[in-house]
Amino acid sequence: MGKKRKHSETEVAVPPKKDTIAAERPKRTLLGWKDKNEEVNKESDSIVFRNKEKVLVTCSRRINYRYRHLMLNVVSLLPHCKKDNKVESKASKGTTLNELVELKGGNSCLFFECRKHKDLYLWMAKCPNGPSVKFLVNAVHTMEELKLTGNHLKGSRPILTFSDNFDKDAHWKLLKEMIIQIFGIPKDHRKSKPYHDHVFVFSIVDDHIWFRNYQIAVPHIEADKVARGGLENMTLVEVGPRFCLNPIKIFGGSFGGPTLYENPFYISPNQIRALEKRKKAGKYAKKVKAKTRRKMHELSNPLEPDEFAEMWKE
Repeated sequence: MGKKRKHSETEVAVPPKKDTIAAERPKRTLLGWKDKNEEVNKESDSIVFRNKEKVLVTCSRRINYRYRHLMLNVVSLLPHCKKDNKVESKASKGTTLNELVELKGGNSCLFFECRKHKDLYLWMAKCPNGPSVKFLVNAVHTMEELKLTGNHLKGSRPILTFSDNFDKDAHWKLLKEMIIQIFGIPKDHRKSKPYHDHVFVFSIVDDHIWFRNYQIAVPHIEADKVARGGLENMTLVEVGPRFCLNPIKIFGGSFGGPTLYENPFYISPNQIRALEKRKKAGKYAKKVKAKTRRKMHELSNPLEPDEFAEMWKE
């Protein structure tokens, strides 16, 4: 009988297996498939800043219907904003609003605060570190009230224009930067349209910021079509809303903190109403004084007795 071969001799040498890992699936976006290697190369070439601005828009309780419509008009103009429920306007509203902004994933806030069903204040704040500005809102005209002929696409990005006065003083420069960050719609935002067809105009007159919204009207008839760069045939048609902002104070923190600027020409609406009441009270006091003067004059200068007064009594 033949000898049995050893088990080790019968085994065939098998080459070691390589670690075969499936290639990572590329990332899918709205614009197509993105390869990870391409992303790494792009990031290494140049770091691009991406604007992720999100604005929380809310109001206080017991707000007037007119001011509520103004807030809804502002919400319709800003596709990158988020609207929230009403907040009680107490001393602790700052912490409440900061928590709401953090929960919504935002970094700015527009808070419409109504007092006495008459006065509207607008808080414009960068959360949670500040700064923040408090405005008194005057000359309010909503879109529904104006009924203007202008009309632009909802969600399109605006062109922000400012008057030359914003570059004079430091507090106007700060307000300009805050307005740019809050009212400027981020590029490639998912709710915005990727073109400009209206203009936000901010101008300073008598230390007040006046806001206007205009549509850029371009003729679409073949004969009157505007060539690229030709601005002569373009016109501006007002859309609305309109309002005027009177800055009261600029704070270093969010809804409070150290006062960076205080408007020396600001007069509160309560003081104006008190002066008007005093004027009306002054009119009444003048009438009372005139009556007493007339009585004193009649007593000091009595009439002479009339000789014909008792003629017809008989």
